[in-house]
Amino acid sequence: MSELNNIVLGVSGSIAAHKAIDLASFLAKSGCRVNVILTADAEEFVRPLPFETLTRSPVIRSLYDRGESPVLHINIADEADLMVIAPATANTIAKLACGIADDPLSCTALALKPDTPILVAPAMNGKMWNHPATKSNVSILCDRGVEFIGPDEGMLSCGYEGIGRFWPIGGISERALEILK
Repeated sequence: MSELNNIVLGVSGSIAAHKAIDLASFLAKSGCRVNVILTADAEEFVRPLPFETLTRSPVIRSLYDRGESPVLHINIADEADLMVIAPATANTIAKLACGIADDPLSCTALALKPDTPILVAPAMNGKMWNHPATKSNVSILCDRGVEFIGPDEGMLSCGYEGIGRFWPIGGISERALEILK
């Protein structure tokens, strides 16, 4: 793997969003350029500053963030070698399955080159994960070549125990780097 690998890290609104900070740090320390996209709901759990500090790149929070480009989400999609969405909520998974493009994360995912791999690490309540709509959306995405890692089983933030827990950061980062090889 060379320093030229560009990862788009999409972070959606889950209590597990704070763990994405460690994921961004690990990927950056592994020699990847990491562009972080925070959904509005993710910002209820985490702030941009830790991501910006650890990746040395500005966080994309809006379709109107410009950086060095008037269409930043298209530019990072063009340069992406991998998109990782961690954590991915049921809402984000549904948007991806249905092609809804109403925020920088979903727009960037739709703008990826057709051969750009996507790795999704879900985190949600087990009832949401097991709901037929979510299962259908996951199936649609898998049929399109999207890879899922997790969710894990254990104690969930909502107080339930079962499936839906965010996959361990070490496993997500290891799989992301394997994909880039």
